Amino acid sequence: MTVSYTLKVANARFGGFTKLLFRWKGSIYKLLYREFLVFCLLYSLFSILYRCVLNNHQQELFERLARHCNKFAKLIPMSFVLGFYVTQAFQRWWGQYTSFPLPDNLMMVVSGNVHGTDERGRLLRRTLMRYANLSSVLILRSISTRVRRRFPKLKDIVAAGFMTVEELKKLNHLYSDFNKYWMPLTWFANLASQARKEGRIKDDIALRLLMDEMNNYRSKCSMLFHYDWISIPLVYTQVVTLAVYSFFTFCLIGRQFIKPENREEHSVHLDMYVPVFTLLEFFFYAGWLKVGELIINPFGEDDDDFETNQLIDRNIQVSMLAVDDMHQNLPPLEKDKYWVDMGPSYPSTTTKPVFMGSTHDMRIIEDENEEFEQSPKATMLAVNVWPTSHKVKKQRSKGLQHRCLCCREKCKDEHSITALETPLKNSMLSPRQLENMSMQQEYYEEPLGSPESMGSTNQEA
Repeated sequence: MTVSYTLKVANARFGGFTKLLFRWKGSIYKLLYREFLVFCLLYSLFSILYRCVLNNHQQELFERLARHCNKFAKLIPMSFVLGFYVTQAFQRWWGQYTSFPLPDNLMMVVSGNVHGTDERGRLLRRTLMRYANLSSVLILRSISTRVRRRFPKLKDIVAAGFMTVEELKKLNHLYSDFNKYWMPLTWFANLASQARKEGRIKDDIALRLLMDEMNNYRSKCSMLFHYDWISIPLVYTQVVTLAVYSFFTFCLIGRQFIKPENREEHSVHLDMYVPVFTLLEFFFYAGWLKVGELIINPFGEDDDDFETNQLIDRNIQVSMLAVDDMHQNLPPLEKDKYWVDMGPSYPSTTTKPVFMGSTHDMRIIEDENEEFEQSPKATMLAVNVWPTSHKVKKQRSKGLQHRCLCCREKCKDEHSITALETPLKNSMLSPRQLENMSMQQEYYEEPLGSPESMGSTNQEA
């Protein structure tokens, strides 16, 4: 049964994960305690042998062997080998979970596109979904030990209601050397085509949608079969297992508390009977290996394996509810609460400000005394290569008249336009900027000349 602790870690708090360390079901203690006890007993046996049984010469030989084992045991790349292996096993575990065939999408399409409230329509919809669930039962029976114990024979599937006696005879009559999980989905496709001929499915688009969902469902069943067929290469699993077991075999001798080799080390040497750090190292590395062993095949009977029997019962129940009891069984249409009232559905005291963007509340503070120094390129104004005409000046005055509508006044002559621009410039620009702009305006307006002096040129052009 899958052990869920999601509610316990819903909120991050002090000691949140610490409480999970005292749980037994689905824990690393339950998975590793046998190997841990064996390691402790073997370590104690070698320690007693070294301290109480061997003589001085034999103790010297044991000490040399312990130093040699401790020196070369460090050369085994435990972190790299175990880390890569567990990563691959976890990706495989997640892929098997996402490949589990769930009929939710398929039952929605069947309920919405296979019409008819009579007995024939009900029979078509229920049979289609029963074929889909029968296919998942057949594939799970081939890969899951729990489902195999529940349905040891095909007759047990008939007794559970997933298949009729005539369908069992036809399934056995069709010979194939390979798994027959795909045959009920072939019945599904043929029955859907028959429903299209009868007019239960209105058009070919609906039939195509139904076939696409059925193929997606079939592909997930196929992926589960291939996950069960193609495993992580056995050589890699053997390498990881040998690396862990050989490392801690050397630690049984190499991590013993022996006499120091030099007399200078006597002052810092501790003769401890319990190797605390070695036991922690065993707990981490061996526990890491056990995690890979647990998740490499989640269709067993461990605490954290998939609850396949419960998923089978759930799938058949919701399938029949969707295509039979809920088909065209709609509640009466009523105006909802927000037909007129657009307020929130919770008390206003608990409302929080709506997020409008990280720069929504940013305030820009400008220093009025700071002078804006522009580069030569930045101070250049756009130059019109065509002479200024009366028409352009007239359009400019119209634009200013339109701008003056906010104060309900009209600027009719050039004097009023100048009067309108002057306060605006004085309010927005510093004195130095006004001086620069006036110099630039004189520089660019002199070559163009006045409209009267350029009138003859415009006429000639």
